[in-house]
Amino acid sequence: MTVSLKAMEYFTTALRHRNIAKAAAELNIAPSAVATAIDQVEAAFDLTLITRQRSRGITANTSGRLVAQKFNRLLEDYRAVLAEGADLKQALSGTLRIGYYAPIAPAFLPTILASFVPKGTDVTLHLDECDNDSAQDGLLNGTYDVILFVSEDVRPAIDFDVLVEAPAYCLVPAGHAFAQQPSVTMAQVATQPLVVLNRPVAAAYYKNLFDAYARDLTIAAYANATEMVRSLVSAGHGCAVLNMQPLTQQTYCGARVTGLPISDALPPLTLSIGYDKSRPRRLIQHFVDACQAHFAEQGPQRCLVE
Repeated sequence: MTVSLKAMEYFTTALRHRNIAKAAAELNIAPSAVATAIDQVEAAFDLTLITRQRSRGITANTSGRLVAQKFNRLLEDYRAVLAEGADLKQALSGTLRIGYYAPIAPAFLPTILASFVPKGTDVTLHLDECDNDSAQDGLLNGTYDVILFVSEDVRPAIDFDVLVEAPAYCLVPAGHAFAQQPSVTMAQVATQPLVVLNRPVAAAYYKNLFDAYARDLTIAAYANATEMVRSLVSAGHGCAVLNMQPLTQQTYCGARVTGLPISDALPPLTLSIGYDKSRPRRLIQHFVDACQAHFAEQGPQRCLVE
């Protein structure tokens, strides 16, 4: 037994007016459509629910009144769900779930979030650091509302906007001889022991950079966390090539590092924001707008070495 929402609405409107023609006028449809809906409802229940009287219109029997009451409750619930959905879409409240493959996101995300979430609003933030594939999987399966990720490896189903193209730079201990130079070359970097960020996408990117400029490399350490790379470099284990840097030169271990531009023409890594562009909630769109505004500005807050 199947009764459409449209048939429920036509049926209950006809019973409210006790007249098919008046119901049709309110609904702006033909009277025959109302009569057909009544027939469909009666056929679905295999019951006679109304009495038709040419001179007096229609009258519901006991079963008809009971069915109409239940239909009205269902229609009220349906309209409430639609209204709540519209409110949710427009509200600067609710939960915002962000997945990010951007190891230095703690350097810029708190500032971005503070720029558009009004004080006193009911917004709950969930932030997960993940790899590039997990971020994209999470967006597609609904785990995340929005993701920050490297779009060189983007899935065809992901809608995204580019936030910034991050050039490669060389990270050295603060007291290293390179730190006195305005920039370095990849050939110079290749002469040093290297600490390599060993994360998906990044590892392949750095391997391609070094393969183009040097064959004999000395790898001092692999690490899958950017802050571990920075701390190893600051402690003198070697140099590193990275793409984005936090706003502080001090590392977790207390020593300092310096980021130097690389003068060779190298391909950047692209930080992008992925989200459902077709029907974004207001909260999501405000976050996207805030990210775009943040990275449109010039200066150290973009976390780039230029």
